[in-house]
Amino acid sequence: MSTAAAPVRTLRTGTVLADLLPASRVRDVALVVGGAVLTGLAAQLTVPVPGSPVPVSGQTFAALLVGTALGARRGFLSLALYAVVGMAGVPWFAQGSSGYAMPSFGYILGMLLAATVVGALARRGADRSVLRTAGTMVLGSAIIYAVGVPYLALATGMSLGQAVAAGLTPFLIGDALKAALAMGALPAAWKLVGRKG
Repeated sequence: MSTAAAPVRTLRTGTVLADLLPASRVRDVALVVGGAVLTGLAAQLTVPVPGSPVPVSGQTFAALLVGTALGARRGFLSLALYAVVGMAGVPWFAQGSSGYAMPSFGYILGMLLAATVVGALARRGADRSVLRTAGTMVLGSAIIYAVGVPYLALATGMSLGQAVAAGLTPFLIGDALKAALAMGALPAAWKLVGRKG
């Protein structure tokens, strides 16, 4: 009696999760729009941070997930759509805000860049193991802060140290939890589709 496990399909590097759906322009448009909507919905999950004009929200997690799942090009387009529609007045930024004249807008610009970078890394297999996913999420978060914190300082007149204290430090624990969620979800998704093939 053989106890050999069923063969596991090997998915080639260069593929992101969205590529597993049948290819078409309609698929790509739906993924881009869906990623923007997911980010807008996740942005409504907010917790105010005392002493900071920036709330904890689900939008950073959604932006990194969208970039990783869709890849660099579609991730960029999705976050660009999110940013442009929000600047045009749709109240789907954190706390139902819109426009670009707000201290937290730099984080949205950072998310656009981060989604592109994590999407490019995902094409190289950076979302297929727990450790690589952790590194990808940490890098994506660092990019968001690298744009968002200086923008916060400029928009509010804070010193860089004050902006770090108000716009970075209070969010580190939440970002660690978001990274842990991604570390479990993304590699598990790859294992699941590998077994189904």
